Amino acid sequence: MNIPNILTVLRVILIPIFVFIYLLPFKWVYLTASIIFAIACITDWFDGYLARQWNQTTPFGAFLDPVADKLIVAVALVLLVGSHSRVIHGTMVNLCLTLSAIIIVGREIVVSALREWMAELGARTNVAVSKLGKWKTAAQMLALVILLANPPKLTAWVITGYILLGIAAILTIWSMIHYLMAAWPYLTSEKTTETKQIDK
Repeated sequence: MNIPNILTVLRVILIPIFVFIYLLPFKWVYLTASIIFAIACITDWFDGYLARQWNQTTPFGAFLDPVADKLIVAVALVLLVGSHSRVIHGTMVNLCLTLSAIIIVGREIVVSALREWMAELGARTNVAVSKLGKWKTAAQMLALVILLANPPKLTAWVITGYILLGIAAILTIWSMIHYLMAAWPYLTSEKTTETKQIDK
């Protein structure tokens, strides 16, 4: 266990704490939960940076790091959809938030499966994280930090969070198409298909 891996494990440990605090019936829970989520976002960048700088990349870290990222984002989206749906009764508002959450979580499942499949073919670098994916992540994390920090009411901050999350959802679809296009030659290759059939 090196420092980058400890930071990744810390991010996983923060998830149940983050959920517990957000569900408490106090006004201060929103800002506190947002701070915890922001700390998790910082450790996400920091552990990868340290692992590269110190040459401490490990199979354990390579496995757990993306899992931790996807878990905390999915949990945050579920909490937000639940709390905002109970309090904000506007159909369009709930629809936009729910659709954005579905798109983001659905994309992560599709791209993760695609990367795993491409790794089996030895071509995972063709679907490596792109700049578009990084922009998506930045918009998504900023939106979640803002939405978590504020009670579920239609304030200027919450509307800003909705807009950023909508932008993140659009970038999510765009980046997923980008990854699928990169993998398309492999998806349509007869040789690949035959190999997969033999494996099964």
